[in-house]
Amino acid sequence: MKLRLLAASATIIALGLTGAALHASSAETTRAQDAPFAVAAAQATAPDFVGLGNWFNSAPLKLADLRGKVVLVNFWTHGCVNCVNALPHVTELYAKYKDRGFVVVGIHTPEFPFERSAANVQAALKRHGITYPVAQDNDSQTWNAWHNQYWPAQYIIDQNGKIVFEHAGEGQYEQIDRTVGRLLNAAS
Repeated sequence: MKLRLLAASATIIALGLTGAALHASSAETTRAQDAPFAVAAAQATAPDFVGLGNWFNSAPLKLADLRGKVVLVNFWTHGCVNCVNALPHVTELYAKYKDRGFVVVGIHTPEFPFERSAANVQAALKRHGITYPVAQDNDSQTWNAWHNQYWPAQYIIDQNGKIVFEHAGEGQYEQIDRTVGRLLNAAS
């Protein structure tokens, strides 16, 4: 009987400790999810593009050359389903605002060897109707300079070169649109 009581007590204690650990882990996850917005609130200066290979739809760009414009930097790769799902929203945003001082720069950072091919990237651009500038980041140098960790990831940079919004994954399309529109309206 004492052995059963001891086992039951140990189980209850273990469940309590597991619940506490899960709560702490959940709090860390919440803080981690809030972290991109903390960076945005701090208005960190956007790092420049480094180590990029082929450029499509544009000559090579530097962020300093884009000062005075609102810029969306979109990290993606053509083999990523989440990236492909987000592309229509990025291309629609570009079409909507490109004549008002808005630029999208796609940073194609491959995850798999077949994504390193310039021909495959070019075919993906055609398939998805992408006309904004896209650069290949086959060595992940820009990815690393930005401390990026996700496909897709979007960073909005204001006219002064500061990161004012960042988002990882699909979604938040309306918030991205509102942020770009607000920045463009503030400039007019």
